[in-house]
Amino acid sequence: MPGRVFDRRADDAEAMARLGALIARAGRRGQCVWLNGPLAAGKTTFARGYLRGLGFEGAVKSPTFTLVETYQLETATVHHFDLYRMADPAELEFIGIDDYFDAGADVLIEWPERGLGFLPAADIEITIEPRDRARDVVIRVAERAYLDEI
Repeated sequence: MPGRVFDRRADDAEAMARLGALIARAGRRGQCVWLNGPLAAGKTTFARGYLRGLGFEGAVKSPTFTLVETYQLETATVHHFDLYRMADPAELEFIGIDDYFDAGADVLIEWPERGLGFLPAADIEITIEPRDRARDVVIRVAERAYLDEI
């Protein structure tokens, strides 16, 4: 993914959520965000912050068992996927994955490598690496994506 790369550090869950909110507010609507990292790295915490950054105040739950949670906001629609439990990427065809990328919705995808071949390329790719209690975060922004300096 050619484009810009930003390195950040999140010292705790609140910092991870703030980073999610910052990226949500700085980006454009209709972006596809891939969230990479091991279990318990902070992917859902990032997604929660992203939604808070767009003004969502309700509960944000991990879609680990539902595969996708959709949030309809005044200014945006956000589909939050967690592909961890998916056995075969072709399952995405059965749920109509292409429909989730229509109409300018933001799409956050945890474990995107499990959907390769059925997902569009990321506009923003977040890689989270645990470092003790903190997290190193690499943010890759595709050339076609709009994201101010963060």
